[in-house]
Amino acid sequence: WEFNGSFYQPSAFLMMGIPGLEALHPWISIPFCALYLSALLGNGVILFVVGRTPSLHEPMYYFLCMLALTDLGLALCTLPTTLGLLWFDVRRIGFDACLAQMYFIHILSFVESSVLLAMAFDRFMAISHPLRHPAILTGSTVLKIGLAIVLRGALSLLPIPFLLKRLTYCGRTELSHSFCFHPDIMNLACADIKVNVFYGMIILLSTVGMDFVFIVLSYILIIRTVVSLTTRGECLKALNTCVSHICAVLVFFLPMIGLSMIHRFGKNVPPLVNTLVAYTYLIIPPALNPVIYSIKSTHIREALLRALCRKRG
Repeated sequence: WEFNGSFYQPSAFLMMGIPGLEALHPWISIPFCALYLSALLGNGVILFVVGRTPSLHEPMYYFLCMLALTDLGLALCTLPTTLGLLWFDVRRIGFDACLAQMYFIHILSFVESSVLLAMAFDRFMAISHPLRHPAILTGSTVLKIGLAIVLRGALSLLPIPFLLKRLTYCGRTELSHSFCFHPDIMNLACADIKVNVFYGMIILLSTVGMDFVFIVLSYILIIRTVVSLTTRGECLKALNTCVSHICAVLVFFLPMIGLSMIHRFGKNVPPLVNTLVAYTYLIIPPALNPVIYSIKSTHIREALLRALCRKRG
C-alpha cells in the first residue's frame, strides 16, 4: 500500500475468475481460447479480404473494417489477463496497469458503439437515398467519421483514470472480473464517489445511450422507406442488407446495458451472473461479428473463396 497522510492507494488489484468454479479454470479456458481464436482469426480475415478486394472498397465495408479493428482491440485488451488467470492463476494486476486496461476497454466499447451507429447511417442512406449515398459517404468522409469516433471516445473518457487515482481505497482489492472495469474499481474506494458515478453516467448516456437512440431512429426511418416499396421482393432485399448489422447491435448493446445496470444497481445479483454477463459483453461480440457478417454477406464469402483459390494456385 502507498501511504500519504490519509490517502491510501493499493499497489495492485486482485482479479477474479469464475466464482465457485476456480478448480475448473483449466477446463473453462478451452472455450475461452476458442472464442479468442475465433475473434482474432475472424476479424483478421475480414480485414485481409476487404483490403485485398477492390470491389469491397465501399463505405459499408470500410465501416466493417473499423468494427473488425475495434473487436480485435477488445479481444487483445482482455486476452492476457483472462487467460493468464485461467491458465496460471495470475490474479495480480498493478494499479496503473489496471487503469490503463480499463481506459482502453472503455474507449474501444465506445468506439464500437459509434461504429455501429455509423453503419446504421450507411444503411439508411443506401436504402432511403441510394442516389445521394455515393456522393455523401465518400472515402474521405468515412475516414473523417472514423477519426471523429476515436477522438470522441478518447477525449470523453480521459478524465476517468484521474478521477479514480484521486480516490482513497480501503482494504478491499478484489475485482469482480479478470479485467478492469470502471464501476468495479470505484466501488472499492472508501471515499465519496459521487463525481465518478455522475460523470460515468453522463458520459455513458451522452455517447453509448445516444448512439443506441439514433440507431433505433435510423431503423424506424429505414422501415418507413421499405414499407413504401412497391414489391415484396424489394422489401426483403432491402431488409436483408440490414440483418447482419441488427444482429451485431443486439449482440453488443444487450450485454453492455445488462453489465452497466448490474454494477450500478444489482447489489444482490449472484456473482456468477455478473461474471457471465461481463464475459458475454467483452468476448462474444468480437467472436461472433465476423461469423455474422461472413454468413450474411455473399460478397465477403466470394472474396474469401477467391483469395483461398489464389493461394492454392
